[in-house]
Amino acid sequence: MQDFHDLWRRSPVAELSWLSPGGPSGIPVVPLDDGGRPCAALPLSLLPEIDSLPGRAALSVTLPGVADPDRPGQVAVGPVEVRPDPRGTLFGGELVEQEAHKHPPTRLRAGSLMARNENWWWMGRALVFLSEAQSVHTVRPRSSADHALLVREEHGDPAVRVVSCPDWSVRTDRPSLPLTDAGGADLEGRGEKALVFGHQASPDFERWERWTREGTLTGNDLAVISAEGGPDPCPKPFGLLERLRNHREVERACTAGVTELERRERL
Repeated sequence: MQDFHDLWRRSPVAELSWLSPGGPSGIPVVPLDDGGRPCAALPLSLLPEIDSLPGRAALSVTLPGVADPDRPGQVAVGPVEVRPDPRGTLFGGELVEQEAHKHPPTRLRAGSLMARNENWWWMGRALVFLSEAQSVHTVRPRSSADHALLVREEHGDPAVRVVSCPDWSVRTDRPSLPLTDAGGADLEGRGEKALVFGHQASPDFERWERWTREGTLTGNDLAVISAEGGPDPCPKPFGLLERLRNHREVERACTAGVTELERRERL
């Protein structure tokens, strides 16, 4: 656990994966530390995903090691606590300072008390804490934009592997994608639901894009049911108009999430 926690604490980005009622789910997150507990502070623009989080999840660090580029990634699975914080009361202490250090958009929106008051909607969060890492295993790091995370169910828990594919495009003449485990092992799919997702960010992290392939896994082949986006090795920063549009969209989505959580508290 300590080795995973050290890697989590030092990494600038990580992932959170779980089994939602609709199937495997996963999102990129900023890894934070709450007094020795790995955690993530999800903005309330992600309220639908937050609502689908069960009591167990997988936290993973799959970028090459911060200190050693050849260091493997790690995945920890265990019970999680999800704590709504619509006013940012809990997030507004040490956690926001950690996130501002790692995540440039938070540095801009919440790097000072004045910015936090102005961008109050960015302070509203749902905090996800890993209560105990009941299992930890290593994975090959995502050393290429074509590498992605495969999330599926194994023994009632989310299982995470790093996979690649020679071509992630989905075409009518190719109903399935041949996946390769980054460690060379057979994936041994049994026709279960599976999610493949990757994420890349621009240098300023205002553009942090996630792409997905969802379907069923049989052997090493993913029969794709839905697809969104695709690998981009070098996402470009937003232009001025794109940046303003993105800021407004994030503000609207976060404000709606804060409003909904506060409504639930009044019921």
